[in-house]
Amino acid sequence: MIAISLRQLEVFVGIATRGTVRAAAEHLHLTQPAVSMALTELERQLSTLLFDRDRGRLHLSARGRELLPQAREILERVQDFQYLASDRTRQLAGELRIGASNTIGNYLVGDLLGNFIARHPQVNLQVRVENTRDIIRDLLNHELDAACVEGTVNHPRLQALPWRDDTLAVHAAPGHPLAARRRLQAGDFEDVKWILREPGSAMRTLAEQAMALLPPGQIFLELGQVEAIKQAVIAGLGLSFLPDAATRDALATGRLVRLSTPFLPLQRRFSVMLHRSRYQPTVLGAFLASLALDPGELTSADD
Repeated sequence: MIAISLRQLEVFVGIATRGTVRAAAEHLHLTQPAVSMALTELERQLSTLLFDRDRGRLHLSARGRELLPQAREILERVQDFQYLASDRTRQLAGELRIGASNTIGNYLVGDLLGNFIARHPQVNLQVRVENTRDIIRDLLNHELDAACVEGTVNHPRLQALPWRDDTLAVHAAPGHPLAARRRLQAGDFEDVKWILREPGSAMRTLAEQAMALLPPGQIFLELGQVEAIKQAVIAGLGLSFLPDAATRDALATGRLVRLSTPFLPLQRRFSVMLHRSRYQPTVLGAFLASLALDPGELTSADD
């Protein structure tokens, strides 16, 4: 009979999450030899290698990637069992891994996490900020517990909770010829230089949809960060589609001008994405509650 211990599962998840035996040992308050021994014993009991060894480094094996979500779920269920057994009199603890797309992670992280941190200060939060494509990939690979993204995500294994609406706008430097015009039409944008996010980002997708309604222009520059794009527009290098959250300061000081383009569809939605097969631990439910989101209202991402 296999006698797998919770400590062995903690070691497995710790190494997979933090990348090294040393980091896992520090997190679990164990010695490195104790962590190595626990992993070796777990692999012996399972008769499989959970990690591939390459010059002293550990990388999840195919079998390890398959078993990691189950190991996490077991630990989360035990933690929830202990929390419920305490009559919920103690503070909620544990870990929560949140992914945020670029705009949300850089400009709205306070709105996203502020209430949760205030209510549950004992929870260890890990936030990963990347473009939407990469965040969704990590969520599908069970590397994240939830992801807050911009725009529409269609995937049969994901569910979505709408968080808030947002709007992009075309911005220019004050000295740009279009900045002085009160009434703009689509034809005014012929041959303009555009500064856009990289392919794979939700901002890029929405920008391309809007540009399809305009005369041909030139994609002059591609940048991976909203702040870098904003600074390039301020410098007069071209026009760009930017979110309000990123431009309030520059608009207030006159370094940017927001162009009126009511003929362009630039509305989008921020959503919290969850994996359909992911066990929803108490800590994840508490995060959703902090955003006034009801898990019972989960809908398909392609609805």
